[in-house]
Amino acid sequence: MLKIFRSGASSKFLLVFLGLALFAMVVTGFGTGGMGLGDLGGMGDETLAEVEGETIGSAQVRDQVDRQLANARQQQPDLDMAAFLRSGALGEIVTQLVSNTALTVFGREQGLTASKRMVDGEIASIPAFQNLAGQFDDGAFRAALSRENLSEKQLRDEIAGTLISRQLLLPVAGSPKVPEAMALQYASLLLERRSGSVGIVPAAAMGAGTEPTDAEVAAFYKENEGRYTIPERRVLRYAEFGADKVAAAAAPTDAEIAAFYQANAARYGARETRSLSQVVLPDQAAARALAAKVAAGTSFAAAASEAGFSAADTAVGERSQAQFAQLTSEAVANAAFAAAEGAVTAPTQSPLGWHVVRVDDIATIAATPLSAVRDEIAAQIGARKSEEALGALVTRIEDALAEGATMQEVAQAEGLTIRETPPITGSGIQFDDPNFKAPELQPVLETAFDMAPDEDPLVETLVPNQRFAILAIARIVPAAAPPLAEVGDRVKADLVQRRALDRAKAVATSIVAKINAGTSAAQAFAEAERPLPAIETVTARRLDVARPDQPIPPPLAMMFSLPKGKARILQAPNGQGWFVVHLQETVPGNAAESPGLIEATRTQFEGILGEEYANQFGRAVEGGMDVERNQDAINALRGQLLGPGLQ
Repeated sequence: MLKIFRSGASSKFLLVFLGLALFAMVVTGFGTGGMGLGDLGGMGDETLAEVEGETIGSAQVRDQVDRQLANARQQQPDLDMAAFLRSGALGEIVTQLVSNTALTVFGREQGLTASKRMVDGEIASIPAFQNLAGQFDDGAFRAALSRENLSEKQLRDEIAGTLISRQLLLPVAGSPKVPEAMALQYASLLLERRSGSVGIVPAAAMGAGTEPTDAEVAAFYKENEGRYTIPERRVLRYAEFGADKVAAAAAPTDAEIAAFYQANAARYGARETRSLSQVVLPDQAAARALAAKVAAGTSFAAAASEAGFSAADTAVGERSQAQFAQLTSEAVANAAFAAAEGAVTAPTQSPLGWHVVRVDDIATIAATPLSAVRDEIAAQIGARKSEEALGALVTRIEDALAEGATMQEVAQAEGLTIRETPPITGSGIQFDDPNFKAPELQPVLETAFDMAPDEDPLVETLVPNQRFAILAIARIVPAAAPPLAEVGDRVKADLVQRRALDRAKAVATSIVAKINAGTSAAQAFAEAERPLPAIETVTARRLDVARPDQPIPPPLAMMFSLPKGKARILQAPNGQGWFVVHLQETVPGNAAESPGLIEATRTQFEGILGEEYANQFGRAVEGGMDVERNQDAINALRGQLLGPGLQ
């Protein structure tokens, strides 16, 4: 709600105590990185930083870079290592590890610990380590660690460090209290109403301008080379296979169909069901007395009623002998299915007590001939055999690859066709041909762009239990800007657009100057050197532009940062032109009669202050420690991550 006052929380310290989800982040590649101490990537690698003698090694940082890049690719599939590092990710990860290590060192110096039992509890609570029933699964635990290239010790150290840091920061962040008077003032500010106008100076209204020269186009391209850079592309080699490849082996034989039919005689053969009623009594004498009453002429329902059983208590309904045996016992079911229709059985014992059963009705179901269910049985057998044969094929291919066979050799042995994609991005786009599509490869693109150039071929799933592919990297095309000759027309059009946008900015700036000098917004637009669209009048409360669940037009948000009577320009999206935003009137709000808003404001501010306290505490802790960064080693790691030619 208070984004208007301050942008959203992003504290690296606050992450320590925001809940157990942090630990799940460690093993799923999501989050801010490890919280542990020491060289978790293995002693002997180059030290990038030290905190009170505790080292942060290049292997540890590399692991964090890989995991965070994988997470970022879930939102940006085309993101490559070069672009990720250009965003400052490496420096931020080192800073996070230094800050979190400082907190953990400080906590241990104060006597804080994380017992094995505490760490075990946190591990058991991580969803990635649980089965479908929500219970800890050691197999899932080991698989997740292997998938993320984490050792159990690494994870335990990270969790222990986080628990110690959280013990420090929870009291700090939970201490702020905001007075009601302060909350009232800010809540009232949220109810403030502002009125003004928004106009636009479109770039399209500025005319084409002079034709750019070749030299000007080349200079513009050089200055803006980054915007034309094509992300890393990869040429993938793959060989698909699926159920069609094992169709012959999976075809059911007549003998298999007949055997299945015989094995399921209870399902397909003639069978009998009976509608039954029963009374279950605790002792044999009582059961014999009830059976005697029925034999003497009392109806079963009346005798049961006299014994305290209602019709609902005695009704069993229609059952097969096997079903009734499951409900009672084999002896009781045998007695019930040996009796004639309308008869009552002698008392028979089960673990539940003594049963007296009445046969209300008998229904006989004729056998289903094999001819009627042959197709159904064939489909079931075929599906099972296909799954087994496909699984065997996958295993055979994986074993061959593991033993050193090439992709070509495996494909030839199994009769598969190897195909090759053109250079595509992580989202499957081919820049040279926008119409190119490889939908069958979408499920494996993330894996393909995580593979090392020299990594052995993998067998990956395209459609679970149905289609698979042998996948390999044929070639990697590093991220680079294409030659100007290939994108010259686009660059020229962009330069023309940029110049039109610049002229539009000059016009918008002159309009703002007139408005700020006292001219009305409508008149300032009317006096512009070119015809412009009419301005629009807008009115809104500050609360309306602070809703996190609704995107707010930037011009409306700007109106709440302007002094009364003033105007300012704002660039329109996609280079369309420039907005001129003018604030005409301000009506103060009063939240005195909105206690809910006051309380919400207080809660929000307490969260913001808690974050700030945690930040300041973390900085103070780090500032009081001996922290050394090895910038040369950090730069060397950056070069290794980028690879040759991109440093």
